[in-house]
Amino acid sequence: MATSSVSKGCFVFKPDFKKRKISVPIEDYFNKGKNASEDSKLRFETYQLIWQQMKSETERLQEELNKNLFDSLIEFLQTSHSGLRKNSKDWSCQIKLREIPTAALVLGVNVTDHDLTLRSLTEALQNNVTPYVVSLQAKDCPDMKHFLQKLFSQLMDCKVDVQSKEKESDRVTQKNVHYSMDSLSAWYMSITQADPKVQRRKRTSWQCQSPPVVLVLKDVESFATKVLQDFITISSQHLHEFPLILIFGIATSPVVIHRLLPHAVSSLLCIELFQSLSCKEHLTAVLDKLLLTAEFPFKLSGKVLQTLTNIFLYHDFSIQNFIKGLQLSLLEHFYSQPLSVLCCNLPEAKRRIRFLSANQCENIRRLPSFRRYVEKQSSEKQVALLTSDRSLKEETQSLLENLHVYHTKYFLVLRCLHHFTSSLPKYPLGRQVRELYCACLEKSVWGSEEYASVLQLLRLLAKDELMAMLQNCLKVFQSSSAKELGNTAKKIEELLAQFQSLDAETKEEEETSQSQSKELQKTDLYHLQKSLLEMKELRSTSKRRTRFEVLREQVVSFIDSLAREYLLPPDTQPLHETLYFSSAHTLRQHLNAAPRVALHTALNNPYYYLKNEALRSEEGLIPHVAPDVCIAYKLHLECSRLINLADWSEAFATVVTAAEKTDANSVTSEERNEIIHARFIRAVSELELLGFIKPTKQKTDHVARLTWGGC
Repeated sequence: MATSSVSKGCFVFKPDFKKRKISVPIEDYFNKGKNASEDSKLRFETYQLIWQQMKSETERLQEELNKNLFDSLIEFLQTSHSGLRKNSKDWSCQIKLREIPTAALVLGVNVTDHDLTLRSLTEALQNNVTPYVVSLQAKDCPDMKHFLQKLFSQLMDCKVDVQSKEKESDRVTQKNVHYSMDSLSAWYMSITQADPKVQRRKRTSWQCQSPPVVLVLKDVESFATKVLQDFITISSQHLHEFPLILIFGIATSPVVIHRLLPHAVSSLLCIELFQSLSCKEHLTAVLDKLLLTAEFPFKLSGKVLQTLTNIFLYHDFSIQNFIKGLQLSLLEHFYSQPLSVLCCNLPEAKRRIRFLSANQCENIRRLPSFRRYVEKQSSEKQVALLTSDRSLKEETQSLLENLHVYHTKYFLVLRCLHHFTSSLPKYPLGRQVRELYCACLEKSVWGSEEYASVLQLLRLLAKDELMAMLQNCLKVFQSSSAKELGNTAKKIEELLAQFQSLDAETKEEEETSQSQSKELQKTDLYHLQKSLLEMKELRSTSKRRTRFEVLREQVVSFIDSLAREYLLPPDTQPLHETLYFSSAHTLRQHLNAAPRVALHTALNNPYYYLKNEALRSEEGLIPHVAPDVCIAYKLHLECSRLINLADWSEAFATVVTAAEKTDANSVTSEERNEIIHARFIRAVSELELLGFIKPTKQKTDHVARLTWGGC
């Protein structure tokens, strides 16, 4: 019997779904952690809005600060190129033709800001002078061949006509090009040669004449001396065919040009010096636009501002890094403070207060500044603020409005006080307004010794100096549209009028003194001595002050009263936590690099970075599953100055094999010892590479320990 089997089946193949990366919105990160709240998305949107406003204001400020520098550079390039064209056919000016116009642009030691400045300069030159602007760095030009190759490749990317983009056949491939000044000159002549079709079209200003080629050397100090010398010497021979203009980006001093180039080469350059704005002046302008104004609600506490300025002054002088630190402070404030939702313009903040939830109302009641404010109120109002959300919201609107008015008055009086203190001898409260601002943020400035010395020095000023300071203060109050300090401006005008009226009185006093002197001259010596003694006794008994001294004392008292009334520290104002970021420790953790502390933490406690539960251990214990370098590091901390490698290796093997169980299938003890020994050698080599130990010849089979204290 023939058997036949038919197998039927239904096979289902489940597809292997690969885990797709789900893009999480950035605002969702505000929900993580202990500071999660129901309005995290609104806080993130507010952060983005304020940062975009600050960023646009910073960019506009940088354009204004660089405008004078760029205008002078553009004028220099245009006049230099027109001079070359004018004298191009004059055989008597051949020596002049060999001088390459060179702009020595001193940018300062803030190297991280140079790229942004030179990028803006390149755009300005392309729009106003020439489309052929090339920027080269020293790392890309180790020799003359690479220098010309980079120069030629960037020039090939410069587009003049729209038709040249469409004709790819006209473009010369870089593989078939012999990089030399002759090829560059030939390429330039072919590009700038007049075309009958192009002549009919309307051209821009730089198309009507042969535009120059501007070469920007970003870091001229880093270029090889021989490369610069050869390029300048060769370029000067082809200047009538290849109109070249150089821009040297200098970080240190213009003297570096003469250090790099001998006299025979530097004489081929027609150098003109250009100085960019100093870093400190740039920082003052940024602070003036972003922080010393009531336009932006976000503010920094004294310690945070001091941290950012210290990093700027003692590390890099970089404005871009300072702005990034300001952005980090803004982000941390909106992430860590749930009530930062009120850090916006006043009308929007009042609208948001009406829709605050019960949890947010409790957050307001927990604020230390609000607690101090409630304690000063009557018992009935205290009960209403602590129990009724409606009363709390109404009071919060009033307090927030007072806080915005406080900022408006604060910055006006701060600038006024700065005009009085910035020109005093030895600058007791600082020469820059940021120094005075930091002093006022930390404590009551009128309680310091520096403030007392300021008042003493103000009582010694002359009339012209006081009038100049009062006029500057009057300009500050008149330039502001706020009407809260209108009486202050009137008071300053009255003081100025009284000072001006002193001139007539001083003339009368001089005339009376002259008449008295004439009368005294008619008497004899005895009566003269007697009258002088009587006048001296009269002055010593009465001690009458002059009219000017009285007015000067009034001015000092007036400035003192302004400071005591309006320059109160921000932490005395209720709800200041909603606008001020005060976590300087968090900022230092992100911005201040501490590589040695990070290394010690990683080697001593690897769980801090790896987040592996097997690595969690009690203090003083060494887990056997830790990385080998961590085990070796912890063991070396227990040793003295000289470490015996044999003892160290034995202790390492003891820790590694502490939890191992031998079985029949395991490797032999000799093989295991060889593996452990190899792991130990690798760990010791890594510690030597990190700088914790070094070989020593004092004892054989010993190494010397280099670090102490654990961090």
